[in-house]
Amino acid sequence: MVRKPNCMYRKLAKKAYTRKEYMGGIPGIKVVQFDMGNLTAEFPMSVHLIVDESCQIRHSALEAARMSINRKLNKDLGRSNYHLKLRTYPHHVLRENKQATGAGADRVSQGMRLAFGKAVGTAARVIPGQKIYTCYANPQNIEKVKDALRHGGHKLPSPTHLEIDIKDEA
Repeated sequence: MVRKPNCMYRKLAKKAYTRKEYMGGIPGIKVVQFDMGNLTAEFPMSVHLIVDESCQIRHSALEAARMSINRKLNKDLGRSNYHLKLRTYPHHVLRENKQATGAGADRVSQGMRLAFGKAVGTAARVIPGQKIYTCYANPQNIEKVKDALRHGGHKLPSPTHLEIDIKDEA
């Protein structure tokens, strides 16, 4: 079966479905790493990628954005000059009532209304103002970090904005 488009799972329509100990056959999440770059250094500035609308972000979208941001930062700054952190985890299990598709399936595809469905993936439920990615860096690299996070934000289903924090040295 073909994977359904992300727009089908964007809205927060039903209650959260997260109790994985009672479910079987949940596909694993695609997110490979949650912390990248230099994990030991202390950086004075941080840039946050923040969502503006409540939605569900599929694990494949989180991984695509992570790969885009990390690749751009690695190329521009080098691995030792930043620390990128993914701050959400895709807990919510997505379900799909699979229907027959293809030639001759027009009479069969009605199916049962409001069926429960099988687990097809996971998603992170986010609210407006929630931080999705945080990148710690030095002040001279902030423009490159902002550019990388902006490009990664285009891969997410919600409009995003950036917020910069400066750590106090007091």
